[in-house]
Amino acid sequence: MSSYEKLDSWSLRAQKEGYPARSVYKLKEMDEKFRLFRLGQNYRVLDLGASPGSWSLYVLRRYGNLRLLAAVDMLPLSRRFDRGLFGRDNFFFIQGDFSSAPVKEELARRGPYGAIISDAAPDTTGSRSVDTLRSLTLAEEALAYAEAYLAPGGSLALKVFQGEDTAELFKRLEERFGSARAFKPAACRRGSFEIYYIGLGKKNTPERSRSHG
Repeated sequence: MSSYEKLDSWSLRAQKEGYPARSVYKLKEMDEKFRLFRLGQNYRVLDLGASPGSWSLYVLRRYGNLRLLAAVDMLPLSRRFDRGLFGRDNFFFIQGDFSSAPVKEELARRGPYGAIISDAAPDTTGSRSVDTLRSLTLAEEALAYAEAYLAPGGSLALKVFQGEDTAELFKRLEERFGSARAFKPAACRRGSFEIYYIGLGKKNTPERSRSHG
């Protein structure tokens, strides 16, 4: 059993509190610290790389009166803990690759969004340089979603594996948001090189071409 498969205190706490993965505490800490979600009329959230579903469950439980939570992943969501929340009218899930044109069109049709969150990560190979590059590709895709489908004033939180090339990604975040932060939640695994980039207050500027991502 790998260290990622072992149930540590965070994972055991997640199961006890009704979440399929420890990642829920990363989102919870970021939300409490940075106020990622600021509900208003017709508020919508997009969850990229949502499986097994902890982040979506957190949003639905804490902000159940939002207009829509749209989620996407190539893998299905776990229904072990949802207690019917994934069957509600204000939740939409599409199983597929969020970089594909049909999925983008489906999600764009349900926007714009007040917040976009992404805990997407690649299948790891054990090579830090390869894994970092693959993670960066997913993070750039999440930022492209924010550029195209995030409403002015909206928030973005995305995961990326730290590497030399991530500085340019963070620079783009600084250009497009009133505030940009790099943050490592307490629930990240010891020795992990993942970090979260957070953009608050998307600037009301002409969006870049959607062909970017």
